[in-house]
Amino acid sequence: MTVNFNLDDLSFDKYELLPAIVQDYDNGQVLMLAYMNRESLRRTLETGLTCFWSRSRQEYWQKGETSGNIQIVQEIYYDCDADTLLVKVKQIGPACHTGERSCFYRSIPFTPKVR
Repeated sequence: MTVNFNLDDLSFDKYELLPAIVQDYDNGQVLMLAYMNRESLRRTLETGLTCFWSRSRQEYWQKGETSGNIQIVQEIYYDCDADTLLVKVKQIGPACHTGERSCFYRSIPFTPKVR
């Protein structure tokens, strides 16, 4: 099956960004959330390594560029509203700058009300 895809199919926000949820390809663990614009997504598609847009530094950054903890892209999906990406990766080393495997390593105490 051939799927035709164009970056114009995506619904970028007013800052021309999309949230990108990064997930471990092998076990489904959510590793991090970052933002992509058209150029960082193009770079990701071209190199096969994740590239993001830093909202705070206003620059592109390739995951692992300085740490060596790269993300090798296996699959990329977009949601039904075309405004969020799901990037499935082979994670080499920790994904979080704190040294944790995932950026989501802290939990909020909560007791489910409905089971």
